[in-house]
Amino acid sequence: MIVGLLDIAAGVFPRFRHSRIHAVTEVLPGSLGPFAAALAISAGVLLLLLAHGLKRRKRRAWRAAVVLLPAGAAAQFMYRHSVISVVIAAVLLGLIVRHQGEFKALPDPRSRWKALANFVLMSAGSIGLGLVIVNSHPGRVVGHPGIYEQISHVVYGLFGMEGPVDYSGRVSWTVGYSLGALGMLTALTTIYLAFRPEHPAARLTADDETKLRELLAKHGGRDSLGHFALRRDKAVVFSPSGKAAVTYRVVSGVMLASGDPIGDVEAWPGAIERFMEEAKAHSWTPAVVGCSETGGEVWTRETGLDALELGDEAIVDVKDFSLTGRPMRNVRQMVKRIERNGYTTKVRRVSELTEEELEQVRGAAVAWRGTDTERGFSMALGRVGDEGDGDCFIATAHRVEEGDTSPFGDLKAIQHFVPWGKDGMSLEMMRRDRAADPGMNELLIVASLQQAPELGIEKVSLNFAMFRAALARGEKIGAGPVLRMWRSLLVFLSRWFQIESLYKFNEKFRPRWEPRFMVYRNSRDLPRIGFAVMQAEGFVTLALPRLFASRRRPKPVRTCAHAHLTAPVPAQSKAEREVQVA
Repeated sequence: MIVGLLDIAAGVFPRFRHSRIHAVTEVLPGSLGPFAAALAISAGVLLLLLAHGLKRRKRRAWRAAVVLLPAGAAAQFMYRHSVISVVIAAVLLGLIVRHQGEFKALPDPRSRWKALANFVLMSAGSIGLGLVIVNSHPGRVVGHPGIYEQISHVVYGLFGMEGPVDYSGRVSWTVGYSLGALGMLTALTTIYLAFRPEHPAARLTADDETKLRELLAKHGGRDSLGHFALRRDKAVVFSPSGKAAVTYRVVSGVMLASGDPIGDVEAWPGAIERFMEEAKAHSWTPAVVGCSETGGEVWTRETGLDALELGDEAIVDVKDFSLTGRPMRNVRQMVKRIERNGYTTKVRRVSELTEEELEQVRGAAVAWRGTDTERGFSMALGRVGDEGDGDCFIATAHRVEEGDTSPFGDLKAIQHFVPWGKDGMSLEMMRRDRAADPGMNELLIVASLQQAPELGIEKVSLNFAMFRAALARGEKIGAGPVLRMWRSLLVFLSRWFQIESLYKFNEKFRPRWEPRFMVYRNSRDLPRIGFAVMQAEGFVTLALPRLFASRRRPKPVRTCAHAHLTAPVPAQSKAEREVQVA
């Protein structure tokens, strides 16, 4: 990165007039100096782009650096006659050639959107650097061009054309060549990224899914997050014996696993070793989010990684659940009130629903989603009613309006559960009609818990509450100032990330709390891992096409009783909205 900055500075700023070598260049062709300046800038920009790849020991970045380092050094020598910069580049070149065996990392999964990202960032950087180039020869500028003329000159120069700013002497050649080199560099790197051979991100294949389902059938009861390994945007590595597996997704250079390994605990070390080997081969940052205490112990013991408690998972034991008693009074009153308003519930396996009902549920799940992006990674399956998911559970809330002849009424809310072994289920999705009465989620969770014994379910995993212990301890009497400050920060962040609200919602059902952990390599990796987790969970979206899409949000729709038919929700007055919020 330092050599890249030196190359850019050498090409942008005028050469030293008092150099002893300056007399040599007076007899060189007139275009050689400006060409050297453009070459130095191009080499410097490319070295800056390669710096992160070299840090991650990418083989292709090493190959490019071996070519660019001598090219940039030669350009600096011709234009600025800087011997020190040449020596620095030569020493660095010798070091990376000597240690070329260290650069073995394979390429990352590719995306076509990288070409668009490169075009936007390179264009912005080229315009900014172009303004510096235009203003780096103040003594040679003819007249006093304004900022508009300077920007116009940069834009014209990126396309290889003359702009409105005039210079005396050969400076116009230097500025023109440098701007043209930046424009050509932007175009070539974008074209390369757009048309290079496709190397798609890993996906779960049909054979991998079959093997995972076999492992879940034998060992799925160990982890409530086990079934989420069947997300099809994950890849998988198996242990040498095939008795255990780790699923993962690569996000921004982070190899992100979720939950515990799948399969026999005795075979976990083999799968974890394969996971770490894959991370090392691609120079990915390994991380695990949401593993149990047992899983965290195995991960840290086998890999030497560290563990950090993220929060707690709410688990309700069906035999201990009851609506009686003072602690459950609010939930009990809310459920009774909704039932008096004519709402009914059904809890069934997905295989028991008709195709018409499945289509209605799928349509409602999309229509009632509160964000444009499907959220969830560690505790989300990302689909409803798939052919292989007949053992999942669907809880639905209906309201039969007067004169409605539909056998199941008007759908108002849905909840989707995935199997947790043979006697448990994990909440995967909650969606409701925004025009329905408040309390739909509580109604369906209570209905699912009450009907669980008939379905052979003994335990139900609800939502995951991040930093639950800090929130709970921070609000108790006697909490220290540090803990109270930490709780205040979490409450503030809850405006965007539902930290406190999920904890309060889960606490209504008097669950037992099971800690969940994040496993990471170094403390300095935590910000990067946290950003990758936010991307995977859908809280941060880097999809650039949204810049060009309409910013208007779709109108909420209410799914009718008949499949494929939707109708807009009637407009509400301000008073009605205030009542609904209350």
